[in-house]
Amino acid sequence: MIIILLLLLAYLIGSLPSGLWVGKLFYNIDIREHGSGNLGGTNTFRTLGKKAGLVVTILDILKGTAATLLGSMTIFETVNVHPLILGVIAVIGHMFPIFAGFKGGKAVATSGGLLLGYNWPIFVILVIGFFIILKMTKMVSLTSMILAIIAVLYSVTYYFTVDNDWPLIVIVLLLALFIFYRHRANIKRIKAGTEPKVSWI
Repeated sequence: MIIILLLLLAYLIGSLPSGLWVGKLFYNIDIREHGSGNLGGTNTFRTLGKKAGLVVTILDILKGTAATLLGSMTIFETVNVHPLILGVIAVIGHMFPIFAGFKGGKAVATSGGLLLGYNWPIFVILVIGFFIILKMTKMVSLTSMILAIIAVLYSVTYYFTVDNDWPLIVIVLLLALFIFYRHRANIKRIKAGTEPKVSWI
């Protein structure tokens, strides 16, 4: 029973629709009706501006971190669930949130939060890489997919050089697949040369 509660909490944390709530509470705007219609940070930046976009991105990151660290709470100390599994469930909650009609974000920020809670150096590398690659591509979607590949390469390198952490490889690969799947429409626009570009970097 406790393990079911733990998994459910991870999903509910991931399901918190930061973009939807910030838009409605502070701007009286449903961001699902604007831009790409996505609930993630990128559409929040595009629809509500930098301040709201930054807040939503941070909240989405923290969802992944909080879920990953759930198992370390005293109440769950007897439950043997790998923290990466909890993080992945939160990412699924972010993509398919019960609080927003199961239509959520694209898994990027919450996946980053998972890595922050489990292996913070990779999170730092990816954040630095985000700004460098975004400066070059001007496309958040393409940058996110490139970072997913970098995360996979990091996890493999980490396995052979630091620690035989095969669950990290499996989960990071799964997250990369999530990210590419959720960016299907973006991939088509990138190929067609119609993908929106950012101008602030």
